[in-house]
Amino acid sequence: MSRYAVGDLQGCLRPLQCLLELVNFKPEHDQLWLVGDLVNRGPDSLDTLRYLYSIKDSLRITLGNHDLHCIALALGTTDRGRHPSLEALLNAPDCGELMHWLRQQALVLKSEDGRYLMSHAGIPSAWTSEQALALSREVETVLQSPDADDFFRNMYGDEPRTWDDNLSGYDRLRAITNHLTRMRICDADGQLQLSFKGFAADIPTPYRPWFEWQTEGSREETLIFGHWAALECKTDRSDIIALDSGCVWGRHMTMLDMDSGELHRCYC
Repeated sequence: MSRYAVGDLQGCLRPLQCLLELVNFKPEHDQLWLVGDLVNRGPDSLDTLRYLYSIKDSLRITLGNHDLHCIALALGTTDRGRHPSLEALLNAPDCGELMHWLRQQALVLKSEDGRYLMSHAGIPSAWTSEQALALSREVETVLQSPDADDFFRNMYGDEPRTWDDNLSGYDRLRAITNHLTRMRICDADGQLQLSFKGFAADIPTPYRPWFEWQTEGSREETLIFGHWAALECKTDRSDIIALDSGCVWGRHMTMLDMDSGELHRCYC
């Protein structure tokens, strides 16, 4: 079995298929890890989800902020931020089935061999890997429960910006979700600045990329994340791998061979 991880798809199906052909991916034997933001902005959100659903037994998925927003739109718990690229998906006869499937996915995943830990936006330095997995399960439990509608009604917002183990209720669930699906930069106390989406060189003081607060070698696992296209996959770290290379913005889609460490790219 070969394992591959791919950055944000955002409804760009053809570059994904290009990558799968490049490595001769076999769904019956191989495993594909997807770092989230499967949909939105790109041209083929519906066909992308339908294709992924057809090979779902080969996939390991962590949800991104765009995926969660799409589910909220489908459930009717929000009407904000409706995007034309999602209309075909939201109006499709199998939308409910596809959204139910997405709700079964994780926010953090650890590979069976213990080498990799994956989430959409990253893992805060204040959390151990086991804590990140446990907090992910808190959100997953709600996503898969009858309380999912209430979760999505309360998901939006930037507060609280700093993690506290004593947080409870929807403040706690929102903070977990924001750290795992929206985080890019934070200060030395872990306070998030969630509006910044730009290049690392333009980060305002006193913030830094979330991964720069993590001591190299402090985790047993290599972290895989996406979400931040402006990084252009550059972290200057061997233990933290960024995979969002801005396919939806006309650049390319990146795939990591999780066994060899080789990177593959297809242009968009």
